[in-house]
Amino acid sequence: MYAKSTKARDVFGPPFMRMMGRLGEWVWAQWDELRYTAAVIGTVLCVCVRPRYWVRTVRKAFALQVLSIGVEPLWFVGALAVFVGISVVVQLTFWVGEAGQSQLLGPLLVAVVARELGPVLINLVVIVRSGSAMTTELGILKINGEVPALEAKGSDPFLQLVMPRVLGTAVSTFCLTIVFILVAFASGYLFAAWTGKGSRDLLLFADTLSSAVQPKDIFNILAKSILPALFASASCCIGGLGVGGSVADIPQATQRALTRSVAGLFVISAVVSLLTYL
Repeated sequence: MYAKSTKARDVFGPPFMRMMGRLGEWVWAQWDELRYTAAVIGTVLCVCVRPRYWVRTVRKAFALQVLSIGVEPLWFVGALAVFVGISVVVQLTFWVGEAGQSQLLGPLLVAVVARELGPVLINLVVIVRSGSAMTTELGILKINGEVPALEAKGSDPFLQLVMPRVLGTAVSTFCLTIVFILVAFASGYLFAAWTGKGSRDLLLFADTLSSAVQPKDIFNILAKSILPALFASASCCIGGLGVGGSVADIPQATQRALTRSVAGLFVISAVVSLLTYL
């Protein structure tokens, strides 16, 4: 009996307890950050529907965010969609035809390109390209004292800095996702028709895709493109405005914000898929 109790103390001794304590602290820290991010998103969604908060400076900041996040990377998104269309759409078209299962082409294209690849790839592009810039920009504003300066002028930093960025990111990500899906389908059809690996009947291809789209697919695309974008932009805003008084804190805040954003992207995508198709 004494030997067993001694062994138990060895296993569950101070090192183990310290490890469990650190794990508990980490879990509670992540939970607090998640609640804080959800509160920011909820506040943005509640405030944005009130016209009186859309003053000229807020509208200008929102337009600049849409231009930076949703318009400037159009060429890159288009090129990425072309490569995906050629590699994925053509392959599915060819192998479905070889297997004699042409009726599965539409559902497979919608499932692979529209429901999964499109929202995930575009959110990754936005997070890597714009999330880091957003965190760094807000961190510099915080260090330079421009955030307190806005408060001194009677302006709300939340309306001026956070709301335009969160909404602009969500709108831009959704629009880029639609562009990506359309370009991927179009480039895949054109390449398959040109190489002779698919049907050259455009109306047949379009009808195959449209008949495969269901209401839950539309909900899936909306949720997987907008929800991760809201989470990522809110996390980046929190990370940037949470920087201390040193410029050296900005890279660490950016890294943490990007890590949370990417993790949130895959978790949200998995949850949406489970809720939609199970």
